[in-house]
Amino acid sequence: MSDSGRRERRRIGKNGPEVLAIGLGCMSLSGTYGTSDDQAGIELIHRAIDLGVDHFDSSDMYGWGQNEELIGRALKGKRRDNLVIATKFGQTRQPGGANGVNGRPEYVRQACDASLKRLGLDTIDLYYQHRVDPNVPVEDTVGEMSRLVERGKVRFIGLCEARPERLRRAHAVWPITAVQSEFSLLYREEATETREAIKDLGISFVAYAPLGRSLLAGAVPDVANLAEGDTRARHPRFEGENLRKNRELVERIEAIAADRQCTVAQLSLAWLLAQGPDVLPIPGTKRIERLEENLAALDVHLTQEEIDSIAEAVPVGAAAGTRYPAGGMRGVYL
Repeated sequence: MSDSGRRERRRIGKNGPEVLAIGLGCMSLSGTYGTSDDQAGIELIHRAIDLGVDHFDSSDMYGWGQNEELIGRALKGKRRDNLVIATKFGQTRQPGGANGVNGRPEYVRQACDASLKRLGLDTIDLYYQHRVDPNVPVEDTVGEMSRLVERGKVRFIGLCEARPERLRRAHAVWPITAVQSEFSLLYREEATETREAIKDLGISFVAYAPLGRSLLAGAVPDVANLAEGDTRARHPRFEGENLRKNRELVERIEAIAADRQCTVAQLSLAWLLAQGPDVLPIPGTKRIERLEENLAALDVHLTQEEIDSIAEAVPVGAAAGTRYPAGGMRGVYL
């Protein structure tokens, strides 16, 4: 039975939909962290809905369409009108190389129609530009996204990994409902800068990787034993000395979580929620027990003293290793 009636809800953007304060990032259901099982993914989504989750985040590049198709299958027979489905466009497949990026208006239209078909929807609730295209003015991309809203194909629009100045330019064309970027105890410099710069625009901050890609999930992985295809093997934060330093930071949080009688993941998510009502974390998982654990963070309420002590335990910039490998870093925060 859902506990959502007594758990905190937050509005996405100034005039956007209201959702449970913690949503579900669906990327891990498409092979990002090793092999995935479609039926298990559908069961996870169904369990999330039963628990009151109503904000699901996807992208056309997660499994290159497979993730959206999976969500579409999971939603069949479910009440659609009380769920917020977010997806993204903009990253393009480049065989044998790094992903490309495309923000041209004609591609926006094409990508939206393809996502709607895979999701089995008439309207996408929240549609993001997944990565900034430095070769296309954001005004052109957002202008076309606004026409999707006018045509009823999209309800609200957002940008991912965009700098404050680009968000302001986009917002001048059409109201931006949300910006999505990585935000956790470990990686928070860019998120903090963005939130401070755009707080007067009424844009929500949807936090992906709020558990540091598992570093804050209570069980730091052994990179040598990661499953084939697990992208964490390429992440600098999991490399040698970087991982050792990050483990030390996590141990500080473990001690505080033990005092609070909650898990590291719950404490980390509660701290993130305490940063302000504009923050909406979307932790991802393939396991129902982890989903339930993460949602229980909504019942962990921190005092200001605790919020400050957690931040002091993991100072800004203390995490070792960049958010992505060098190639990926060239496409974020543009």
